[in-house]
Amino acid sequence: MNKTKITLEKDFVIANVDDRLFSSFIEHLGRAVYYGIYEPEHQEADEQGFRKDVISLVRELGVKMVRYPGGNFLSGYNWTDGIGPRENRPVRLDLAWRSIEPNQVGIDEFYDWAKKTNVEVMAAVNMGTGTPKAAGEMLEYCNFPGGTYWSDLRKKNGHSEPYGIKTWCIGNEMDGPWQICHLDAVDYGKKARETAKIMKWIDDKIELVVCGSATNLLSTFPEWDRVVLEHTYEHIDYLSLHRYYENLGNDINFLASFVDMNNFIKSVYSTVEYVKSLKRSTKSVYLSFDEWNVWYQQQQTRYDWVTAPPILEDQYSLLDALVFAGMGMTLVNNADKVKIACLAQLVNVIAPIFTKNGGPAIRQTIFYPFRDISMYGRGRVLQPVVVTPSIETCYGDAPVVYVSAVENIEGNISLFCLNIGKSPVHTIELNLRSFGKMEMIFWSVLKGKDLNVRNTFENPDQIKPILKQNIDGAFDTFKLDIEPLSWNVIRFKKSKQ
Repeated sequence: MNKTKITLEKDFVIANVDDRLFSSFIEHLGRAVYYGIYEPEHQEADEQGFRKDVISLVRELGVKMVRYPGGNFLSGYNWTDGIGPRENRPVRLDLAWRSIEPNQVGIDEFYDWAKKTNVEVMAAVNMGTGTPKAAGEMLEYCNFPGGTYWSDLRKKNGHSEPYGIKTWCIGNEMDGPWQICHLDAVDYGKKARETAKIMKWIDDKIELVVCGSATNLLSTFPEWDRVVLEHTYEHIDYLSLHRYYENLGNDINFLASFVDMNNFIKSVYSTVEYVKSLKRSTKSVYLSFDEWNVWYQQQQTRYDWVTAPPILEDQYSLLDALVFAGMGMTLVNNADKVKIACLAQLVNVIAPIFTKNGGPAIRQTIFYPFRDISMYGRGRVLQPVVVTPSIETCYGDAPVVYVSAVENIEGNISLFCLNIGKSPVHTIELNLRSFGKMEMIFWSVLKGKDLNVRNTFENPDQIKPILKQNIDGAFDTFKLDIEPLSWNVIRFKKSKQ
């Protein structure tokens, strides 16, 4: 059966999307900072050394917030190394990525970059080699108005007004044995609780993200999440989860990654709800999926003790973009549980934006699904009723056509459809009767004959969405033929007829 029936009802609503669902991540890793967002010698550099072409592309993506400065880098990082006169900043060994860190960009410069880029900062404090006291001092430096040592030091360093950073991560992936000063769940839970207390004493308006499971593949999942939440529940606001996917040789399994991601979210949220019940709490804790992407972890090149080495620079194909689209849709479909999500990362390192040192910046294939969902996925997420054939995968049965639907404040509907099937023609019967007569206003498709094609500096536009012909007229039902292995964005507005 090459047919899918989709019914949208205006009262079947999952949740309103939090704009922070369209966030990203910059870590001091590889060429993300140096030669990514910051390259003073570049012809596109502004007066602070930030690449204006990269800023323009980040704005095009519609990113709401950017997590900084890590990542694994965070667990060995002393934030004070990155403040004050640049000529006095120490050059350090970064043990997480076996790199040299020159500390020419720190929290002050990153805050300036964020303002230029129209994004908020999601700051992170070190729970590896760092202490609760140091975390409080960083917050004081950033957010306290003045009259104390750390806030006055910020002023001395050129920023008279506090940054007002609202969202803070208490460490990174502390469940991972690869993490600098890795802790078990009990020790991390206690440390995170005391850190949260100090930070909220300093600024009670902030929201805190505690480390959940770095992946559902670890043997400690989901017990880690339960133990950490039992120690921290009343002091924090979000639990993090991270997940990456790569093609392990089976395209269908890879395309169905969204099934596993969806199950991961539901399992973590079930753990949150369990601890809420255990605590007899009236407080709700939500999820921060603050690292997600396609990442080929088995195909990495190693460099030892180099500044800004070209590591983790995956070149994304059309197939990767389709998988990525399914993951983005899954975040939207879980908007009642996931309030923050950060694409990891933003520039050069497993990223939608790719730069050449001294040269241009291009859009990788995954740029487009993120831009589409960010642009058209804000509003009320609808719960579609979908009847579609399924495909057997390593994650269980996956729908051939995966669907997300969002109604914006103007009453326009955006329908996202990922077709992972290979049949030449797949027909969609779309029922919009509860919305009255609607007109199609936009239809774009990301597709190609070769799933392995990538965008390159020589051919930067080989893979990008193409516009399809709209169906003219006002209807309450539509019949559409979508192409195999394609990502479709279809938009409707209320008819005046």
